[in-house]
Amino acid sequence: MTKPVPMAEIWRGSLLESLHLGHAVICDDSGQIVRSWGDPEAVIYPRSSSKMIQALPLITSGAAAKYGLSTEQLALACASHNGAHIHTDRVNNWLSQLGLGDDDFRCGPQEPADRPARDELIKNDASPCQVHNNCSGKHAGFLTLNQHLGAGPDYVEVDHPVQQACLTAFEEVTGMSSPGYGIDGCSAPNYATTVHGLARAMSWFASAGDRSDRASAAAAELSAAMMLHPDLVAGETRACTNLMRAMGGKVAVKTGAEAVFIAIIPEKKLGVAVKIVDGATRASECAIAAILVGLGVLEADHPETRKYLDAPLLNRRGIDCGSLRPSAELRF
Repeated sequence: MTKPVPMAEIWRGSLLESLHLGHAVICDDSGQIVRSWGDPEAVIYPRSSSKMIQALPLITSGAAAKYGLSTEQLALACASHNGAHIHTDRVNNWLSQLGLGDDDFRCGPQEPADRPARDELIKNDASPCQVHNNCSGKHAGFLTLNQHLGAGPDYVEVDHPVQQACLTAFEEVTGMSSPGYGIDGCSAPNYATTVHGLARAMSWFASAGDRSDRASAAAAELSAAMMLHPDLVAGETRACTNLMRAMGGKVAVKTGAEAVFIAIIPEKKLGVAVKIVDGATRASECAIAAILVGLGVLEADHPETRKYLDAPLLNRRGIDCGSLRPSAELRF
């Protein structure tokens, strides 16, 4: 099957009002496809779902050990956070540890998704800083690696040693040469791969504990940090945080812009990649939840699961008007 397939449905009354199509792949520890939907060879940008790959050189280079990075910092390196104080305070402390400041970032300012943090800025007539950018943790990781390498300040340039290290890691774990790159929302290059390549990379992370090489140890460390600190990976109200909490720290999940979602399942040594072709986040959240339930790692009746799986659609008066459901193709 080479076309995207139905993955998430919006029902209002008895009418199927909207339909989201996509691709998904589950890979085992050998990188082989266990199950797929749509076209496994569809080329995509992983966007922020690949942050744990981009963080690999931070550890394999020796930079993380040199600066004594904590599990919280490693989780933030993989994060797309809300810009809450729980995130920005830690990133600012990380910058201070490096002797750097907000101006050293190259990610750009962003209004916090966290409402209390946003309201605090408004009340103080203050503007967002780069530390509020959802990718500031990743960029703190880039700055740490950059300082370790002694390279130039424009670390987001595609030919910079930091980004070349990320490309090398990306191609190694996806098992294929990247066909190209685009510039992400945070200004860093985002390398393209296939849905299969992304799932293969996540299965490599999931099975990292079976191997003894340095890169695998780094992968296991990053996955563990994500599972240990789900609140730092995203934040309150976010699917990544909610689903990781619901699975009791046994699975790492990560969203990416334009409706990409991955899962790393160490107990089953499986990796999952989802891409919804219309870029709807609500659909990628529904699809990843359905797959995790189908794999037996997420309880279908858990309160957090219900936010994404067969979730009621409430209007502004709280009236149940319909539901967001996984398509029949996604039900195991």
